[in-house]
Amino acid sequence: MSGTAKRFMDDDFLLDNDTAKHLFHDHAENLPIIDYHCHLSPKEIYEDIRFDNLADLWLGGQEAGGACSGDHYKWRLMRANGMPEDLVTGRDNGLARFTGFTGAVSLAIGNPMYHWCNLELKKYFGIDEPLLPSNAEDIWNKCNDILRNDPRMSARGLIRLSNVEYVGTTDDPADDLIWHKKLSDDPDTAFTVRPSFRPDNALDITGKGFAGYIETLARSVGKDNLDSIDDVADALLERLEYFVKCGCLASDHGFEKIPFNIISAAECNRIYKKAMASESVSEDEAEAYRTYLLLILARAYHKYGIVMELHYSCVRNVNERMGKMLGPNTGYDMILRGSCGQKLPQLLSELDKTDELPKTVIFSLDPSDNDQIGTLIGCFQGNSIPGRIQHGAAWWFNDSKTGMEKQMRALASHGILGNFIGMLTDSRSFLSYARHDYFRRIMCNMIGTWVKNGEYPDDEEMLKKIVSGISYYNAKRYFGI
Repeated sequence: MSGTAKRFMDDDFLLDNDTAKHLFHDHAENLPIIDYHCHLSPKEIYEDIRFDNLADLWLGGQEAGGACSGDHYKWRLMRANGMPEDLVTGRDNGLARFTGFTGAVSLAIGNPMYHWCNLELKKYFGIDEPLLPSNAEDIWNKCNDILRNDPRMSARGLIRLSNVEYVGTTDDPADDLIWHKKLSDDPDTAFTVRPSFRPDNALDITGKGFAGYIETLARSVGKDNLDSIDDVADALLERLEYFVKCGCLASDHGFEKIPFNIISAAECNRIYKKAMASESVSEDEAEAYRTYLLLILARAYHKYGIVMELHYSCVRNVNERMGKMLGPNTGYDMILRGSCGQKLPQLLSELDKTDELPKTVIFSLDPSDNDQIGTLIGCFQGNSIPGRIQHGAAWWFNDSKTGMEKQMRALASHGILGNFIGMLTDSRSFLSYARHDYFRRIMCNMIGTWVKNGEYPDDEEMLKKIVSGISYYNAKRYFGI
């Protein structure tokens, strides 16, 4: 082997110059984490669950009721390496699952998953040697011993070890938020957990379970049914107000494409009644229905000071056979190519007309949208809020070194990188906070390289403000934490 190769994942991992090292170690590494969007379970946090072994912690799998819960990033790699599904999402034979995953991820050179896994092993288990098939069983035994015997290795303990200050979960409007209330009342939590309002089920009028969900939403507001679109809107607004009382700071919407098709209340009511009668709803009608409710909700977000997060350009469950077998969020999603460049600015402009545009974070799964978003957000800034409209962090398939750099370079090219609210986990794993470390290293290296190349002055005060802001302070200010 070449003697010139750097040692794998040392303390200066991904930091290529002295300025980058200084910025990371002195101004980013030890700052708290604001995880403003994730999919952790508030129930599991409250109950402070523990994990029997590394397969359960890393891979998850099918629950007793048949639903799957776990890290679909890892499941995709296991399938790509030819592993049978009973080892990918089954709960049996943890060692075989773990060694199988190790074999897959060890081949995935260039994939961020290999970095994430090794960062997690180092951060939480003190393992410096790289994860390889040759040492998989030794690492399995060492990690399992720590999981079983170290009192810190529980759900809450892992959050504390990660120096997390705020956790924003993702919650349905009909959720009673009982676990959030319990956490809020628990003086031993030591970090803040708040719900985020995710009304996708109410807007997905073409979804198979739409009518059943509307019944659930009705029960959450003490009604037997919701007879009209006005009833649906009123129910959502009532639930939003309840979320706000429970400390909600953000909403979240997931779309294939951003909707914008304005119609009257009467026309929307006609479409709603069709869907509730199990009649077919066209795509144009569905878009109009989503637009009608989204505008009502966005104006309410502005009223309450709630941040609106928009995720789009994702096609979900493209493998129909596996979708039927395992359900959603199991690794069968892909990037949707197709610009929302007309509909998204129309949506923002419609809200801006009456000064009811809330603080908004825009995430596209299509990386070719980066420059478009960078120019779009500049059209709706101001209103005494630095970075009121944000280009969200590189999301899902893009949260690699390359994807993060592309997103930040586009933001820097067209706006103010120093106002960026930075990284989020968007994860169901209690170990995923290592991704904040990964992001901060990449961000500091990019900025350090600009300084090294003479593209920005070596000014300690300004560089500290930029780096620490992106790592922590901007998100804290933006969400009002």
